Formats: sequence, C-alpha cells, structure tokens
Amino acid sequence: MSISLSSLILCPFWISMAQIQQGGPDEKEKTTALKDLLSRIDLDELMKKDEPPLDFPDTLEGFEYAFNEKGQLRHIKTGEPFVFNYREDLHRWNQKRYEALGEIITKYVYELLEKDCNLKKISIPVDASESEPKSFIFMSEDALTNPQKLMVLIHGSGVVRAGQWARRLIINEDLDSGTQIPFIKRAMDEGYGVIVLNPNENYIEVEKPKIHVPSSSDSSDEPAEKRERKDKVSKETKKRRDFYEKYRNPQREKEMMQLYIRDNGSPEEHAIYVWDHFIAQSAAENVFFVAHSYGGLAFVELMIQREADVKSKVTAVALTDSVHNVWHQEAGKTIREWMRE
Repeated sequence: MSISLSSLILCPFWISMAQIQQGGPDEKEKTTALKDLLSRIDLDELMKKDEPPLDFPDTLEGFEYAFNEKGQLRHIKTGEPFVFNYREDLHRWNQKRYEALGEIITKYVYELLEKDCNLKKISIPVDASESEPKSFIFMSEDALTNPQKLMVLIHGSGVVRAGQWARRLIINEDLDSGTQIPFIKRAMDEGYGVIVLNPNENYIEVEKPKIHVPSSSDSSDEPAEKRERKDKVSKETKKRRDFYEKYRNPQREKEMMQLYIRDNGSPEEHAIYVWDHFIAQSAAENVFFVAHSYGGLAFVELMIQREADVKSKVTAVALTDSVHNVWHQEAGKTIREWMRE
C-alpha cells in the first residue's frame, strides 16, 4: 500500500496530538496550539505536492491523440475517446492537462480555417504598432468585395476562440459539432463572403515583472543597531514564508498580468470594432449574422451602439441559444420591434 507525501507530513502531527492528550492538564495549552496549527493547514494545497509535474505536450501527437476521418478525437494507439480522469484523485492535474490539450485544439482549428476553409487571418487593431498587443479575425477573400451576401459568425463566451462553438464538443464529439467549419463551408458554397469574429481574444498574458523592494538597510538615517535588528527579523520572516510556500504551492506557476488589446478589450467592443472597420465597409447588400450564446448579447450591444447602420445592412440574424436581454441591455423600442420583425 502506497503512502502519499501529504500523509507522511501530517503523521507527526497526529502522533504529537496523541502524546499530548495522554498528559495532564498542563498540556492543554500545547493541545490548543497544535489544534490551531492543524486548522490552518490547507489540505487541498498540501495535496499539490503529490501531483505529477504540470508539464504537458504542446502537440496532439505528444498527447497521443489525433482526429480521424470523421473528425473525432481518438487515441492513436487504443482508438478510445479522450479520457479526462487520466490520473485518479488528481482533479487539478487532470484539469490542467485538459486545458493544455484545449490550447492545442485552438491552434489546430485556426489551421483548418486557413487551410481547409481558405480564410485569411487579419490582425487587429488595423493600425497596431509592432509592440502593442494584437488580436485577429478570419475572413474569406471576398468578404469585403462580395456585392450580394456576407455571413458573420460570433461564438459565445469562455475558452472558445475563432472558429469554435464549443471546445467540449470538439474534444468529446467531433469537429463538425464543435466548430463553425460546416457553417463556413456551406456559406461559401452558396456564394457568401464570410467573416469569423474572435470576441474572447481580449488580451495577451505576460509574466509579471519582479519588483525590487528596498531593504530597511537602505535607510541611511536609521541607527546601525536598529537596522541590523530589523534586517534579522526580515530575514527570519522571509525564511518562514519561503518554507511555508514550499509546502503550500510546490508547483509554483508563473504570476501573469493581462495587457488588453486596444478597442477590443471585451466581446462587445470587439463586435463594434469589427463592424466599424470591416463589416460596415463591405460591399454586400445583405449581411447575415449567426450569434451564439454570449455572441447574441454582443450583437444586441452592437445594435444599441450602431442602430441605424445595422438596420441598413443586416438582413437577418440567427440567435442560437443566445443570452441577450433587451431589457437589461436597455435596447430601445425601435430595436425591439426590428428584432421581433
């Protein structure tokens, strides 16, 4: 029978407790102190020490998975569908593994949009400098020049990115269920230009810079004895903190900060930006939207901000499982009547 590292760490505490409880009333103070210590131990954090490293492959092949001819994700050797609980009783590790696979899926779908659907990846903001954060959308060659029809696709909230409806469906069902690719191909076959929005790509993440905190010894106006005493206390505090952090979070993940993309810091901003710089400039007489989940809310916000322009170009909207609310979003009577019609 295997014994986990967390059990070995806790074992001395329980032995000490048993020994103290066998003593007389003089030991009550020690008992109270130990109980207080145990109450402050975060077992969930402690269990992280038993995790395998959070180091996952960066390719489908590395995960030993591939999409078959039906667009289903299957294990290369066994042919089985994806298994979430790869390691029992390690939910956090399994979730991190799932997220790592999801990032690979996202890149894979981007490749399909360019190679299979012949869409172009367009960087935004259109006037972005080399150094500032950027996002992108996908467009067909004729998206801005097609004089007749333009199809615009907006997905929902969460981890999904351009070209996806639901990551869970891509992984557990197939590409046709979870991606926008069938919509894109049919639209292009029927003569539509296509624009695929990317409303969740609102920022980039970079590692937080380490901030140097000057030590108390930098204060030259303090007496030397006082500075030495403060430095000693500071070093002891740091030593205790580092020891605690070693057990609290042995697999320390990098601290990240978010740099938002100009004029695209939210799904609503993104929809308005793409409208102003692309859709409104298109030659199409008839623009059609498919807006899924939170994409419906983003479309209603677009209506509120650009009502006259939207009415002049948009012929129809399909709100699929939309979470919009014309009352909370304060859509006016004319917007509600147009949507009802």
